[in-house]
Amino acid sequence: MADKQQMSLAQQNMLARQAILGQSVEMVTQIYSNTLTGTIPGQVLNISPRNVGLIKKFIVKIDATLAQSAAETQTRTQWGPANLLSQVVFTDLSNLTRINTTGWHLHALATARRNGVFGAAYTNDSPVNMGSSYSTIKAPTPITTAQALRMYYEIPISYGDMDLRGAIPASVVNATMNLQLTINPNLVAASGADATLAAYQSSTAALGTWTGFTVTVYQVYLDQLPPGVLPIFDISTAYFLNNTTISGLAVGQQNPIAYANHREFLSTMLIYDNNGTLAAGTDITRFQLQGANTINFLDIDPFTQSLIMRNKIGNDFPLGSYWFDHRAKPINTLNWGNTQLLVTPSSVASATGSMLLVGWESFGIVNVVTQAGSLPAG
Repeated sequence: MADKQQMSLAQQNMLARQAILGQSVEMVTQIYSNTLTGTIPGQVLNISPRNVGLIKKFIVKIDATLAQSAAETQTRTQWGPANLLSQVVFTDLSNLTRINTTGWHLHALATARRNGVFGAAYTNDSPVNMGSSYSTIKAPTPITTAQALRMYYEIPISYGDMDLRGAIPASVVNATMNLQLTINPNLVAASGADATLAAYQSSTAALGTWTGFTVTVYQVYLDQLPPGVLPIFDISTAYFLNNTTISGLAVGQQNPIAYANHREFLSTMLIYDNNGTLAAGTDITRFQLQGANTINFLDIDPFTQSLIMRNKIGNDFPLGSYWFDHRAKPINTLNWGNTQLLVTPSSVASATGSMLLVGWESFGIVNVVTQAGSLPAG
C-alpha cells in the first residue's frame, strides 16, 4: 500500500512538473551589479534574490582588469579565473544552507553536468565561421601589461532546466534568501607560494593591481506558473553543493573522505594539492569507493580514472584534479551505510601543506538533512 501511495505521489509530482515546464516562461533578470572599490581581494558581497517565480539558478559574471603592481609577470594558474571566487554560499527561505562551496568546484561541476567544458567553444571544420568568436570567458597569460578578464559561474538551485528537483518557489512575502559571494583573498599568489587556489601567480612578491572589478548577478526562474500547481517532491528536495579540506595525509595509507548521512551523492570532485604541486596522477596510487561492509564499489588507479573522466567530458580536468561521477547509481547513504572514498597517495610533500580539496554534489530531503550528521571538517 505504501509503495502504491509513493508511486502515486511521484506521478503527481511528474504531472505537476510537466504542467509547469509546458506553461511557464523562463525569465533571466539582472538582480545585482556593482563595481568594487578599495581593497578588492577578500571582499564579501551579500545579494538578495528576487522573491518571484520558481528559482532554477543564478549566473554570476565577473569583469576585471589585472595589471602589474611593479615589474612582475603574472602567470595564470591551473584553475585560473575559476578561483576569482573563493566561496559561494546560498541560504534558502528556511535558513538552510544549500550551497557552501568554491569557485573551482562550481566551474568543474558546470563542466561535468554538460559533458563539456563550461563556457568554452570548440574547433571545427565548418566553412561557416563557427568557433570562438566571442571572448565569453577570458584570462590572458602571461600578464605584463593591463589585461581584461571575464569569468562566468553557474550557481544551480535546481538540478537542471528540465529536472526541477531543488527548485525554490519564491513568491513569498516575509521570508528572505541570501547569496553570498567572497572575492578570493588570495587572487594572486606570490612567487614560491602555493598557487592552487589562486587565479594567477606572480614572478615576485608583488601581487598585481586589480581595477574595474565588476560583479553582475542574474536570476533564472520560471514565471507565469499554472495556478495552484507545484511539484511537491521537487520543492521538498534540496540540491546541495558542499566542500571541505582533508589534511594530515600519509604515504601509502588509505586517507578517507566520508559521505554525510541522509543524502544521495551525485558526484565527488577533488584536487590533490601536494604542498603546491599539482601532478598528472603520479602522486596517487589508488582510489577506492568503499561501503560499510568494506566492499569496494570502485578500486582504480588515477590514470584509469582519468580515462573515465576524459570519455565523459572529452577533456582532462586541470592537473591534480579528479571527478567521480555517481549519477548512474547515486551514493545513497541510507542504503549504503557509512561510505567513504579512500585516497592512497604515493607522495606527501608536507604534513601540513599537502591536502585534498573536496567538493560534493548531492540531494537531500529538506526536513531530513537538518537532522543528519555534518560533512567532515577536515
